[in-house]
Amino acid sequence: MNHSPWAPPFGQEPAGFVKFSPRVAVLAWSASYAIALVASSAILVATGNSELVEGKEPKWFLGVSALALWIPFVCCLYFVSKRFGSRNFAQDYFLRFRIVDLLGVPIGVASQLLLVGLVTWPFRLMYPETFAPELVEKRARDLFDNASGAWLIVLVVVVVFGAPIVEELVYRGLIQSSLSSRFNGNVSLLITAVWFAGVHLQLVELPGLLAFALVLGFCFQRTKRLGMSIVAHVAFNATGLLLVALL
Repeated sequence: MNHSPWAPPFGQEPAGFVKFSPRVAVLAWSASYAIALVASSAILVATGNSELVEGKEPKWFLGVSALALWIPFVCCLYFVSKRFGSRNFAQDYFLRFRIVDLLGVPIGVASQLLLVGLVTWPFRLMYPETFAPELVEKRARDLFDNASGAWLIVLVVVVVFGAPIVEELVYRGLIQSSLSSRFNGNVSLLITAVWFAGVHLQLVELPGLLAFALVLGFCFQRTKRLGMSIVAHVAFNATGLLLVALL
């Protein structure tokens, strides 16, 4: 029998499926984020970079700061799975892939090439100095310009692969799924998207990130697994990095 590549909607999960409560998800995220901030600050102080200037970070900073952020989140996800879930990490956070999830490649590329520009365009017209194209891409360009040799490989691993996997586990696998136990699917999708875009703390990137987060949330809501959203996120970041490298 052929099985549908799509999963049933939220609320029709198979027997034995465990949903975390929103309270558990919020506490887990808050604790992880707080630990990550303390760890990053401690690293900066210990290395004499407490007054670090954005765009002029040491070459090692991207990899170290990524680990300082990811390790607390991954450890907390593991703890939540063991304490409140099924003890099956992949099942609790929907970490599954199917061939159809490769549709995430064109979704991610189109989001980077078309969607971000489209949703940012009205803001660019109203606030040309704040949303100038060079400012929208500034963070990505700073990262690329600051990397060379082996550090360029670190940049690719962190931005293209590491960040999408960890962020999808946290924001779609934990946050969106837990919110769906309290709110309907569209509300939980919207809250998660706003949360995801806002935590990046970059006003100039907010419209594009919010729009893309809605796309990622829809991929997760439609398939009820992280495969497609991870692939789309990887393609999105890879396309953005490639654009910075070529232009």
